[in-house]
Amino acid sequence: MNLAKVNYEKSFGTAAQLPPSEGVEIVFSGRSNVGKSSLLNKLLGRKNLARVSSMPGKTTTVNFYRGEGFRLVDLPGYGYAKRSRSEQKRWADLMEGFFQMGREIGLVIQLIDIRHPPTADDRTMIDFLIDAELPFVIALTKADKLSRRQQQERLAALPDELGADITLIPVSSETGQGIETLRQLIDEITADEPDQPDHRR
Repeated sequence: MNLAKVNYEKSFGTAAQLPPSEGVEIVFSGRSNVGKSSLLNKLLGRKNLARVSSMPGKTTTVNFYRGEGFRLVDLPGYGYAKRSRSEQKRWADLMEGFFQMGREIGLVIQLIDIRHPPTADDRTMIDFLIDAELPFVIALTKADKLSRRQQQERLAALPDELGADITLIPVSSETGQGIETLRQLIDEITADEPDQPDHRR
């Protein structure tokens, strides 16, 4: 697996436009402004492959990035209160369409800001992943904003806040903390192996 060879493929705004799976997919999910684009750029060793915006809710499409035999999929952020009701419905239909297509999802990387307790939307998304029996881990973004002691405190609190014992990986797009761990997970999943591991504990 060579993440350096991953390139932007295409974006889709409605479920009807979504292409079928063509190999295993690594899916990135999280609320608006949690740092998905920054994390993708750091993982891929690029500066601007995934567009980073200072405006929450800017990403409203499913963005596909193609690698050699796999795709990375950047889902639109959820939880942005200023979206219109029609836009919220379009987002919900898009997400429902994506996950109900029988896609070859190897791993969902669910992003949560380590500095704050999970939102109701975060918990809803995690409950969905558990109920759908999709393999996932939680990447705790913006870890550089906390000291090591503060990170440990948040790691200790999160299982109770989430209501589940899930693999937690503190990450930082600024310092690179946790990036190699995520790369190794992606490498495992995208390797040509018959049985893929479920990283939930």
